[in-house]
Amino acid sequence: MSVRAGREFLAIPGPTTVPDEVLRAMHRPAVDIYSGPLLALTDSLLKDIARVFNTKGRAYIYISNGHGAWEASLTNVLSKGDRILVLESGRFAVGWGENARRMGVEVEILKGDMRRAVRPAEVEARLKADSRKANGGGTIKAILVAQIDTASGVVNDIPAIAQAIRAAGHDALLMVDAVASLGCMPFDMDAWGVDVAMSGSQKGLMAPPGLGFVAANDRAREIHKTAGLRTPYWDWTDREGDQHYQKYAGTPPEHLLFGVRQAIDMLFAEGMDNVFRRHALLAEAVRRAIGAWAEGQAISFNIIEPGERCDTVTPVLIGGGHDAEALRAYCNQKCGVILGHGIGDLSGKAFRIAHMGHVNAPMILGTLSVIEVALNALGIPHGKGGAQAAIDWLGEQVEA
Repeated sequence: MSVRAGREFLAIPGPTTVPDEVLRAMHRPAVDIYSGPLLALTDSLLKDIARVFNTKGRAYIYISNGHGAWEASLTNVLSKGDRILVLESGRFAVGWGENARRMGVEVEILKGDMRRAVRPAEVEARLKADSRKANGGGTIKAILVAQIDTASGVVNDIPAIAQAIRAAGHDALLMVDAVASLGCMPFDMDAWGVDVAMSGSQKGLMAPPGLGFVAANDRAREIHKTAGLRTPYWDWTDREGDQHYQKYAGTPPEHLLFGVRQAIDMLFAEGMDNVFRRHALLAEAVRRAIGAWAEGQAISFNIIEPGERCDTVTPVLIGGGHDAEALRAYCNQKCGVILGHGIGDLSGKAFRIAHMGHVNAPMILGTLSVIEVALNALGIPHGKGGAQAAIDWLGEQVEA
């Protein structure tokens, strides 16, 4: 027996729930790729994607997922044999660095782990050592970091990392993966001193997978002129050409563009500050529930320091020999809630609750309640009242 009939709740960290309005915007015939309306759509999206990144630099749209946007970022500013520093705090910055390694870039990893954020002081110390070794020049060409790592659930302090680079007197490019953060929390590219940032359409931007976004400031675009890894498809110079097809290196992905236009319009209509506040409130509701469950000892947070837990996804560890996959299966098959699975070092040891994109209080409270049902049904030791703790939190914070 199950109580699954009804609307399925997708609580995985990408792809996230696509709003009905976005689906409707995509449900239309194709149009002439050379016509004025489509040209205007491209121009508006390039402008507004830069606005979401908070940059006066250039934005680029790729028919790709986030891994494609990784490659676009790397190939446009690096050459074979260049050295980069990857700031580990989970899986994804390391994965980005591995892509660079396969292109012939020399990759150094500043060691971190799955349970903590990047330490800016360690970044500063490493860059100072690099500058001394190179007699003031520095051999590290770029620094790669994820603002939020969806595997670990950590949020990294990008302004503090940028300040550490400046304090070290180093001129490496700062390149940030904002796949799990853009549209969910503040990202102030120019004010923070980020040179290259990338993201995708399928998380906070509430659209289907298939679009990758890159933003680059003037310094990165100047370095781009001599980058040796440039290839025709990803090349910024080609995409800055006068012809519309050059913006996409071929036929535009019309229906994805229709969808992401509607999604961005919805974010702007809500107001970005309100979007960020909504994510923060719902994330804290999730954390309040987990904090209550953790009193039973089998349940715990992956990220140890509360201030380093992100506002888009929360990995939850299950100990005591209990099976995280059994809990995920129960939530899905019996109740219609799909949770994320643990990946990397957390595979089989954790489940992940996503709270990003097109989410509201009923979706989060329903997800938390189903998890609590599963904990009871499977006999997993936990403190009681997790869902109630989330309800109490929202009742205190959301004014009448």
